[in-house]
Amino acid sequence: MAREAIEIAPSPISEESPVEQKAMSPTRLALRRLLKKKIAMIAIVFIIMFYVVGASAPLLSWVGVIPSYNDQNLDNTLQGPSWEHPFGTDFLGRDQLSRVVWASQTTVIITVASLITGGLILAVSLGLLSGYVGGWVDSAIMRVGDIFASLPSLLILILINATMKDQVRGLAADLESFTGIGGIVKSGAPDYFLIAITLSLFGWVGGARIIRSQILSLRETEFILAARAVGAPTSRILFRHLLPNVANIIIVSLSLGLAGIAGSEIVLTWFGIGIQPPHPSFGAMIFEASGVRTLNVHPHLLAFPAAVVVGLFFSFNLLGDALTDVFTPRAR
Repeated sequence: MAREAIEIAPSPISEESPVEQKAMSPTRLALRRLLKKKIAMIAIVFIIMFYVVGASAPLLSWVGVIPSYNDQNLDNTLQGPSWEHPFGTDFLGRDQLSRVVWASQTTVIITVASLITGGLILAVSLGLLSGYVGGWVDSAIMRVGDIFASLPSLLILILINATMKDQVRGLAADLESFTGIGGIVKSGAPDYFLIAITLSLFGWVGGARIIRSQILSLRETEFILAARAVGAPTSRILFRHLLPNVANIIIVSLSLGLAGIAGSEIVLTWFGIGIQPPHPSFGAMIFEASGVRTLNVHPHLLAFPAAVVVGLFFSFNLLGDALTDVFTPRAR
């Protein structure tokens, strides 16, 4: 009896099989997972467009794509969306699209400045030091963080901006006189500086705690003990060996922190102590358009800036959730 040949089909290898995962670098594997998340990619595209448009506001105004944010036309006030003014005009006849673009620049400046000073410099450096050095350094950093975390941050931000704005503007005026550089106060730089610094004071605590907890679990691992044994300096251990191992946590923390920074700037301006007119801000635009009568008669004044803000917040949070899944797939 002839022996029947049994043909065994090769088992298909999944796109993320163990063999393929082993051959990939962690960065490439994380990027591949992220690219598969369509909602996350939409969020990334929206965030990139927001930041590119905001950063390009002066160029767009200079080449004539949008009018100046402060060009007034009292004969064309409170007009609805049209071909000439896609987002309509406000109470002073100013183009709403131009003001939304320039308000985006305000958010870009505040978020980037606060993120670099608070989210990166303070959170990363203090988190690394606290987790690796330990002892009194750890206790001091964490106690200071506990103090900042226990304070009503929004109330303190309002208090600082309300009491120090005139002093900061005075210093900027003195700087103009001393250096001969004009336009510092008029550009709104003192307002940007004060808000960025005050947001940084509270923006480092959460990130530093997360980084510290990871460093505590890494500092007794074999590769760190080996680095100590060969006499590697502390700075090299921190930035060469430990920092790359917490980079994924830093990325997730920063993506989530951006939404909080943007929200704080909008709230401060809503209360009238953030970015001051004539410089556009989403907080001021939403505040001016949030009256019941204005909302009923001229809904476009609120609809367009609010839609951009909501889209930005949703995008930041969707990106943060996606990055959490990408870097910690077992948590899904």
